[in-house]
Formats: sequence, C-alpha cells, structure tokens
Amino acid sequence: MTETRTAPDRATAPPPPSVPELVASMTLEEKLAQIVGFWDKGDGDAVAPLQGAFVEPQGLYDVAAHGLGHLTRVYGTRPVDPVERARWLWDFQRWLVGSTRHGIPALVHEECLTGLSAWKAATYPTPLAWGASWDPDLVRDVAALIGRSMRQLGVHQGLAPVLDVVRDPRWGRVEEAISEDPYLVATLGTGYVEGLQSEGVHATLKHFVGYSASQAGRNFAPVHAGPRELEDVLLVPFEMAVVEGGVRSVMHSYAEIDGVPVAGDPTLLTGVLRDRWGFDGTVVADYFGVAFLQLLHGVAADLGEAAGQALLAGVDIELPTGDAYLRPLAEAVRSGAVDEALVDRACTRALEQKAELGLLGATFEDEPPTEVELDGPEHRAAAARLAEESVVLLANDGTLPLAAPGRVAVVGPNADRLAALFGCYSFVNHVIPQHPHTEPGIEAPTLREALLAEWPQTHLTYEWGCDVDSEDVSGLEAAAAAAREAEVAVVVVGDSSGLFGRATSGEGCDRDDLELPGVQRRLVEAVVATGTPVVLVLLTGRPYAIDWALSSCAAVVQAFFPGEEGAGAIAGVLSGRVNPSGHLPVSLPRSAGSQPYTYLHPLLGGDTDVTNLSSRPALPFGHGLSYTTFELGDLDVRAGSTAEDLEVRVRIANTGDRAGDDVVQVYARDLVASVTRPVAQLIGYARVSVEPGQARTLTFRVPPARLSFTGRDLRRVVEPGALEVWVGDSVADRRHSQTVTLTGAVHEVGLHDPRRTTVELD
Repeated sequence: MTETRTAPDRATAPPPPSVPELVASMTLEEKLAQIVGFWDKGDGDAVAPLQGAFVEPQGLYDVAAHGLGHLTRVYGTRPVDPVERARWLWDFQRWLVGSTRHGIPALVHEECLTGLSAWKAATYPTPLAWGASWDPDLVRDVAALIGRSMRQLGVHQGLAPVLDVVRDPRWGRVEEAISEDPYLVATLGTGYVEGLQSEGVHATLKHFVGYSASQAGRNFAPVHAGPRELEDVLLVPFEMAVVEGGVRSVMHSYAEIDGVPVAGDPTLLTGVLRDRWGFDGTVVADYFGVAFLQLLHGVAADLGEAAGQALLAGVDIELPTGDAYLRPLAEAVRSGAVDEALVDRACTRALEQKAELGLLGATFEDEPPTEVELDGPEHRAAAARLAEESVVLLANDGTLPLAAPGRVAVVGPNADRLAALFGCYSFVNHVIPQHPHTEPGIEAPTLREALLAEWPQTHLTYEWGCDVDSEDVSGLEAAAAAAREAEVAVVVVGDSSGLFGRATSGEGCDRDDLELPGVQRRLVEAVVATGTPVVLVLLTGRPYAIDWALSSCAAVVQAFFPGEEGAGAIAGVLSGRVNPSGHLPVSLPRSAGSQPYTYLHPLLGGDTDVTNLSSRPALPFGHGLSYTTFELGDLDVRAGSTAEDLEVRVRIANTGDRAGDDVVQVYARDLVASVTRPVAQLIGYARVSVEPGQARTLTFRVPPARLSFTGRDLRRVVEPGALEVWVGDSVADRRHSQTVTLTGAVHEVGLHDPRRTTVELD
C-alpha cells in the first residue's frame, strides 16, 4: 500500500473535544469505525483460526474513510523491515489525522507473548518457561523491554499475557500458559502486565475466561466448569491482573461455558469484569470471535445478531476486522434490532482508551524511528537470564554436570533445529513458515552449536536420529552407533511448535496421548540400550509422560521453548556453568489416561482405595533439582483470626559447595471445610539465592484472600478451623509441616483485600 495524502496544518487547531462530545458528533458509520480493526493479512498468511472464511472486501483507505479503531498486526503479519514499516505507519496515521472528519489516529496492536512478534525482534522464553522460573520480578523486567520496543515502533497495545490456568497437558496452548496453579499464573502474569504498561503499552489479558478447561484438551472445545472451579481457579489470575495490576484491556475467550459462549455472556464480560471488579478499560474480541457466535456456536442467526449479542455482553472492539461490527451491525441498528446506545457505549470506551494513550489530538508530525534496536544487549541479557532460571533438572544420577567431557554424541530431532527453541507465537514459528524463502531474522545458536561453543576441546559428533513427528526410523541405528563411540550421549527430543495441526504444540495442535511424538521414544531407548550414559534434553511446549526415561536415563533436563538464548542456557546447565534452578510449573504426567489432572484436586481426585487406577504424576508440581543442596528448617507458623495474615517463617541453608537459587514453596490445606477443598494449595513462594554455607530466613505473610474459597452460598470466605501448612521444594515435600487453627467468625473477603503474599528475607 503506497497511497499517501497531505495532511493540513493543524498547528493552530483548537484542543480536541472531550470523548462525550466526540461521540455525540459522530455519525453511526463514524462510531462503528472506531470499534473495529483492519488487517491487511494478504493471501496465504494463515496465522489465525478460520481466517480464510473472512475476506476483507475493501482496501485500507476505503475502510478507513470514516476513521479506524485498530490497525491489526502492522509488523507481525509478514516479514517487513521495521524502519520501512514504521515510515509507512506514520504516513498512514498522518492521513487519518488530515483526511478523516475527526482526525483520530488508529490504535496499533501486536502479538507480544514471547517478545514483539515482528521480524528481527528479540524472542524470549515461552510463558510456561516463565512459570518454571518462579520469578515475577524478572518477568516484569522482560515485559518492560518488550513494551519499550513496541512503543518505539508506534504500537499501543499488546495481545498478552495469557492467564489461562493449565488444566490438561494435551491442550496445544499449554506452552502459551504459565502454570496449573492460579496463584503462580496470577503473580507472574500481573508482573508482565505491570512491566508492559510501565512503558506506555496497554496489556491485554487472554483468554477471559475458561479457554484452557476445554473438553479433552481440545482447542475450542466446550467447557464443563462449575461455579467454584470458575471462581477459585480460572478467574483468580484475571482478578489480580485487573484489581492489582490495573490492566487496560481484556480479550474474551472463544470458549462456551455450560452452553453459553463467553463472547455473548454479559454475566462474565460485564457482571464480573466491570460491575464486580471495576474494570474500566476495553474488551476486545479474540480474532473473529464475534462472527463465531454465528459460525461456530450457532447462537446467532446472522452477523448482525452476533454483533448485537457481543455488544450487549460487553465486547467493545471487534478484531481483527469489522466483519460483524460494520455493515451487519449498521443494518441491525437501523432496523431497530440493536440499540444504538450499545454502539455509543463501546465507542466511548474505545475513544477513552485512545485518549489515555495520547492518541486524541496526536498529529504524528514527529518523524518515525530511523534506527531501531529490537534485539540489543539488554534484550539478550534478559532473555539469557530468564532462560537460565527456567531450565528444570528433573533427574540426575551424578552424571551432570559435564565440565569437560572427552567424546560426546549429540543426537535427536531438536538438537540442531533453530525453531525448536521457540513457541508458536514467536515470529519464527508463527509467520516465517508462511514465507519459506525468508531468513528467520534472528541470530541464535542451536543446541548443537551451543554445545560446541561450551566444550571447545570436546570431540562432538552429531546424528539427527529421527523427525519430531514421523514414523521414519532410518536414522535410529546411526544415532545408536554414534552413542557407542562416546562417553556420554546428549539426546535432544520434544516438540515442534506451530499452528492449527502443522506442529505438535501450539494453537490448534492438541494431542490425544502424552507420549513423545513420532518415534522419539524409540530413539531414546535405542541410545539407552547402547549402555552409554544418556542425558535427555526435552525442548517442549507441554509436559510429557516420560516416567520411563526418568529411570533409564542418567539425567533428564526440561526446557519449555527457552527462546533465543535458550541453547546457551541449556549448554550452561549441562556443563555446570549454570546451576539449574527451575522448578516445574505443571505436574509431570504419568499417562494421558489420568488427564485432566491437577495437584489442586480434592481427596477423591487423587489415588484412593475405590479405584484401581492411579492419577499420581511422575513428578510433582514444583519439583526441580540443583547442583548444590538446600536444607529447610525451623518452620514456625503463626495463625490468628480468619481476618488476619498467616505468618510463616522458615530457614533455608545451602549445605552444598556452590552458590545456587532455590524456590521455597508454601502450601496449605483445610482439614475440614464446608465444601471439598484441594489436598494442597500454593499460598506463597520465593526464589532465593544462597551462597555455600549460608543460611537465610524467610518470613511469608499470607493474606486471608490466599486462604479463601467459594463457599456453598458462592461467597468468597475464610472459615475458622484447622489448617495444615508446609514448606518444601515441591508440593509433595511435606517434611516440614505444622497444623494451626484459624479462629473467629467466617470472614468474607472483599474486592480490595490484598491477594499477594509478601516475603521478607533476612
């Protein structure tokens, strides 16, 4: 698109009118223009569900004749030079200012889940790796760097973070989520919101709500969640990000909960979000989500009716285009089927957001950036630190670390594959596959290359072994032969990440089992059979059922798509340069047949004498090993009334010979309650650095809200009675436990009561 037009001189123009004045002065078409996006997606750019069903009938300048609400993915739809694209964007914004009646620029949004999803931009570890780091301060810092890059390019809103709580590892979007624990999701996700918005870019919570609780772990499948699961698990992270994080935008979920699609549910989008929590930002549609009320849910007869339902529910802005909110909605308003007051409400919210971002009255008379550094030293340092903190050592018989091995065989489909480091919303895996002749635009070593750099004196041989997901076994014997000649074999397996069935992990890439894809298990077993010690490295977007490997391999290392610096982080863990400190943010499953599973289950959700099947995971939530040893002790739990903080004090000592980080985890359990309660629940955690021989004391102050639950009358309460509290290195570590009694009356938790446990470190 090359058309440009001259903007008039607005230097002496009066101040822009207020938002109510603007809305009152607009025609219906002008108001509708402010509540839709435009996506110049082109042919073949398949990066959204069913996007081929929607054909934009007009060009950008025709659609924007009355103004424009959002510009969709200016940088993130195809490989474009950032400087050239910024010049185009500034020209278009000037055209909007000078050639439309109200002169209102468009709001530009982009994906930013693992960094700004643009060519040549930094790519960070995927959110499941954030969860493995247990480090909300670092996630906040990373988000601020991402926001700085976005703002430099004229981007105003980021479509992240994902606050869906993992309920089933078979779901393809597990890699985009943070954890199976709602508190860990809430604290890390709110940290991301705070970081991104500190740079003047609005964050967008995804996907409100229930999306991850889909039937059988299938994308878009129905959700069968009761009110307590909704309140005590699925809504918890969103509430913290809204009430404490001050998030400015929320995206509705594609899900239907008990037969009601969220996109058309005023109880959730208005009743919970606005009336109860006080949210005053914008609700945006997940891509094509308004039209899906007709096309996929069957609750609307046509697009006009779908638009009316979504507006009434509280969806302010249709993304990525105006399939329902332009012509169909205009016809529905003029026929009297939809009240124009609903359009006014949405338009008001859209314009208030633009005012908040400084877009009302903006002229774009400044020049766009002529140089941009989207992947500079600050990005690289933060990406490396997050990758290093997120690598989880699952098992180790003493083989690791390998300081200076003589002969190493590196085998496996993910050992020498750049894309194996990145998630599905990275530019490398989200967009580049649609442009196979384009360079990835990012400099990052594969794990094989990183190991060559880590061990320059080592004789290293490499064999592919097999594909990520095929039945081809032709490479297994060569891999085994290489292992026989080596002192140790590093076998690198796992996922490929992508979209809509084109990979083994990612949006629309669900699994019906939890075995390693393809013949990768056969590859590992063939190498193990040689007798050479095997260090298994998993580069995945979900936890897999690999209990067989925990017992047969010398060591097992888990990395959840660790980003551009991920290969160096893993190499550092294998060599010992990095002391592993990641802890599992999800339980490691034993089988697909035990799913859905969460450690937050009630008594009857675990192993009992009334069933012959075990749901016990292979490794528990929170598990993670180190090259040093930590000892917890001197646990002291002090409880008062149901309305007072619970104080938990514990001492941690590094009893090994090297410095390390540990994640101290505090859990609690109601021994008797008015409704069934989880057998364990995370109520606090802290990542702490401890030198050899050093001891430190941590004091956790747990607010009543962390102990609350939804009672029989659906009020959020803390009940008096006995509470078991323990501190450990995973949910299963109950060596340090104490039972206390909460006194007083039933305490109802208020909206503005603190939700976050505070930690003091002596």
